[in-house]
Amino acid sequence: MGQVAVGQGGSKRAGDPARRAGGPDHFCRFKEMLLLLASEPGFVLPLAEGRKTGDQYRGYQQSHVITPVRRGRCRQHRVLKQENYSRYVISLLITMSIWVAAVVAGAALAHAQDSIRGADRVVAVGDVHGGHEEFTAVLRMAGIVNETGSWIGGKTHLVQTGDVVDRGPESRRALDLLMALEKEARKAGGQVHALIGNHEAMNVYGDLRYLVAADYESFRTPKSEKALEDAFRRSLPEGSKATEEGRKAWLATRPPGWVEHREAFSPDGKYGSWILRHNAVLRIGDTLFLHGGIAPKFVTASIRDLNDRVRQELRDPAKLNGGIVTDPDGPLWFRGLAQEPEEKLAAHVEEVLANFKVRRIVIGHTVEKTGIKSRFSGKVVMIDVGLSKIYGGPKACLVIEGGKAFALENGQRRELP
Repeated sequence: MGQVAVGQGGSKRAGDPARRAGGPDHFCRFKEMLLLLASEPGFVLPLAEGRKTGDQYRGYQQSHVITPVRRGRCRQHRVLKQENYSRYVISLLITMSIWVAAVVAGAALAHAQDSIRGADRVVAVGDVHGGHEEFTAVLRMAGIVNETGSWIGGKTHLVQTGDVVDRGPESRRALDLLMALEKEARKAGGQVHALIGNHEAMNVYGDLRYLVAADYESFRTPKSEKALEDAFRRSLPEGSKATEEGRKAWLATRPPGWVEHREAFSPDGKYGSWILRHNAVLRIGDTLFLHGGIAPKFVTASIRDLNDRVRQELRDPAKLNGGIVTDPDGPLWFRGLAQEPEEKLAAHVEEVLANFKVRRIVIGHTVEKTGIKSRFSGKVVMIDVGLSKIYGGPKACLVIEGGKAFALENGQRRELP
């Protein structure tokens, strides 16, 4: 048997530097081990962490003496004796299969699942726009949360079609609620799907026209004023001097909390990174969910392609120019399914249904304050009812169960075509 890469399983010694630092070096060694495993024959050995080059210790069988050697930063080991080889190999294969499964699962969880075979019950809520109180009321009405805002929806799939943020005063609270429910739902066998709307995207790439004073205030800390002054100085071209007039003009458009908001919505920030783990387009069973709609120019695109492009553009601002995130016909902005005459887009709707293999399309983005509205004989369902106080729309959501779609409005349920 040749050299084999060694995993870092086994005992976790309190004095290990990687443990004290929070584990990044541990993960780095794990990745190096995988790379080595891919390039050399051999098996992964789960040995105690913290061994040093030159130590000798035994593997699974007493006859398998293993001597550590070092190649670069990654430890390797040579098996000196090979008795009971078959049992040894079986044990190693089991361990390796567990680790490979974990790696595959980790890669799959890098972003949310965008196509789900089906669910017994789906509840979809449209634009929230900072209306935390109204959003919570709708979730209670639909049996998703209890009086304290905790998940009681069991295996229900909750879909929020984007635009949780902006316009209203409690965007951060609404986001925090969704993030908490996502974890609680998973434990109960349900799921929360928070789709990317145009306003989530705008907050990530820095178009803050629709933030209100309460948004900034929710991010404000005792250090906010100093953070602004520091940010202003960093914004100056190298070698230039600030004028008081320029300083005041810069600060006038950036209230206290602005720096913290930008950090939180950056691709690596608390909210930005969370948004970028989610999708813009989702299929559950025979229903397609998204914020704006599918325009004719994107009718042949796949769900995965649309989602990947949205995430890639939001991670790299250089890709925004000419991309789909800011395209009026992109999935975050297109209003044709909500506003164009039905006879004009009837054939297009049929093409969307066929290409995406669904029977209905559920969209937000365009306000319909009369309640949940269906178009194209029930093939398009509009669920942005102007939920936030700034619009004054009804408390309403869409419920799909038993193969049928229902509008749940102010506690009353009606079946949709």
